[in-house]
Amino acid sequence: MDVYKIPIEYAFIVFPFIAFILTIPFLIHQYRKFGSIPILKSAIFYSMILYIICAYFLVMLPLPSIEKVASMTGPTSQLIPFQFVKDIIATTSFNISNFKDFINIFKNSTIYTVLFNIILTLPFGIYLRYIFKKKWYHSIIYTFLLSLFFELTQLTGLYGIYPRPYRLFDVDDLFINTLGGLMGHAITPLFTFFIPTIDELDEKGYKKGERVTLIRRLVSLMIDVLFAIILSIVTKILLYNTFLEDYYLIITLTIFYIIIPMLSSGKTIGKKVIKLEISGLESQVKWYQILIRNILLIYIVIYPNSWLSIIDNYLKQNVVTRIWHVIVFCQVINIIYYIYTVITNKQHLFLYESITGTKNISTIFVEKSKKDLEKNNLEEKTVEKTEK
Repeated sequence: MDVYKIPIEYAFIVFPFIAFILTIPFLIHQYRKFGSIPILKSAIFYSMILYIICAYFLVMLPLPSIEKVASMTGPTSQLIPFQFVKDIIATTSFNISNFKDFINIFKNSTIYTVLFNIILTLPFGIYLRYIFKKKWYHSIIYTFLLSLFFELTQLTGLYGIYPRPYRLFDVDDLFINTLGGLMGHAITPLFTFFIPTIDELDEKGYKKGERVTLIRRLVSLMIDVLFAIILSIVTKILLYNTFLEDYYLIITLTIFYIIIPMLSSGKTIGKKVIKLEISGLESQVKWYQILIRNILLIYIVIYPNSWLSIIDNYLKQNVVTRIWHVIVFCQVINIIYYIYTVITNKQHLFLYESITGTKNISTIFVEKSKKDLEKNNLEEKTVEKTEK
């Protein structure tokens, strides 16, 4: 059993690192499409990632030494279709009247390998139908391609790392793996008795997406910070050896967080990606509300060092220290105010938002309503043409 236990253990070790890398793209995709991250849907997605890692490691591990592989002299491929049927017949004596033969047949190494190859890709067919809504013939095609990828990886000696294949390329594995994917596709409806369908999860996601969560805002902020860093590097290069060199950061932040949002109804790049926009608390947002909001957000909440580092050269150290104390105090009050609005079930607002009368709203619901309206109009026109 170690031949299966070791690869699965390694898969669980590697999984957190792969999951971490995929988290930001996954969050961006979900927020762009649905505006929220349903817990069950996230669990299903990450279970799929874990399955793929396990399947890959089960096919590739354990890895032998290069010296051991170099000394191998056995065949590297088996290209006769359905050879496994002949092997089962040749290695199994089966008497239908003997109950023990039913048990012993599963102890046959050839049958054991066949069952393993079916189980290996069975979840893949389930994921294809459940998550991606693929048809049965799609499951056949994609499972075959997955199996072909595994077999070619083995045939190439793990992409040339080894001097020759250390596992047999077996054409029968392609057929058996494909059968496993098709069986997984067939039994997928059984799971909808226990968990909601992907459409039901998506609908819940749309409903939750109307509310802008703190995590969604943080993802938007992370995207903005990334682009701001890139822009600041460009700005510093352009202003190198000029009298504005020391002001490159504040110039970058002013362009990125003040000027661009003023020209795009308060939207930064991060907000456009996550599909957020600034709105007034009670009426349509005004330009000066966006201006004051972003000044407080950028120069007091997020990047106070952008201007404090400049005035540090002109003021005494104790004065700068006092200013920092005031800013830290403002930060604490800002967070406490947000927690208060959450506890009291009011709109989740920071203090700078309440002061400027602004808030973040999701554009997902509006876009979905427009798409649904366009779809209904198209269907009505189709019906009218058919009646005529």
